[in-house]
Amino acid sequence: MKAVIYRKYGPPEVLKIEEIDKPSIQDDEVLLKIHSASVNPYDWKFRNGILPIRVMTGGFFKPKSRRLGADVAGEIEQVGKNVRRFRIGDHVFGFCRGSYAEYVSVAESRISIKPKNITFEEAAAVPMAALTALQGLRDKAGIRQGHKVLIYGASGGVGHFAVQIARYYGAEVTGVCSTSNLSWVKDLGAHYMVDYTKEDFTKNGKKYDIIFDTVGKLTFTGCLRSLTETGYCILFSLSGLIPTLLFGSLFGRKRVKTFIAKSSTEDFDFIRELIERGEIKPVIDRRYPLDRIVEAFRYAEKGHTKGKVVIEILKG
Repeated sequence: MKAVIYRKYGPPEVLKIEEIDKPSIQDDEVLLKIHSASVNPYDWKFRNGILPIRVMTGGFFKPKSRRLGADVAGEIEQVGKNVRRFRIGDHVFGFCRGSYAEYVSVAESRISIKPKNITFEEAAAVPMAALTALQGLRDKAGIRQGHKVLIYGASGGVGHFAVQIARYYGAEVTGVCSTSNLSWVKDLGAHYMVDYTKEDFTKNGKKYDIIFDTVGKLTFTGCLRSLTETGYCILFSLSGLIPTLLFGSLFGRKRVKTFIAKSSTEDFDFIRELIERGEIKPVIDRRYPLDRIVEAFRYAEKGHTKGKVVIEILKG
């Protein structure tokens, strides 16, 4: 089967398409024929080999795993003998390792039935971004009805889901993005908009119960002066883990947190329900076939996507 392989850290050009063996499955896994995957900062940070990744994986000098891709949507072709939730032919979406390929083996605990009202491409745009938005707002920040929530990077992959999820929970949502994306982010559900090219929200005197930085560009001090006394600043950044552990306790009641989304069957099922009820919807900026994976990464890494970048692996 065809799969994207990287044997060294570096720019998008280190990604190569190679022929490898079709994976076998364990008793608690399914074999998934992949229709679509998507690009996340998570993927290119692994490819770049940033220091926290090298520490976490043990791959200090070269990647310990040569496969990339986390988001996946496809059709189950084979099931392990202990799998109970799925059958051959089911259309599913979720997390896996190595989704930039024609097939992947994945544990049944890491996938859910695909929402019936969206395509495979749209489903592949959902898992990591929507899960990050949900777990950040609900679990880390404790979002409640009436909270004032600011989403920084509201037009991006995580950001566009965060706007919709915050609105679902009854929050007053302020979206921060560039001029060209103001109107469509407002259409997603934001009550107020801030154009970061013209205004610095940290200097306007307004305070928020939750500031969610989905792109890793805000500073601790900048966030803290814009928080209410019991507010949370949620930073979506692998590189922010160490400074948060070192300095987060110094801020007292003004809390700063960072995290990485974790796979959850219950959360995938909940997200599916939200999509099927029309509460949230994925937005695809661009689609690329697997053989243009390098181009897809180049575009995504510019940081100006309107929603998600999707990789088409199987048409239809």
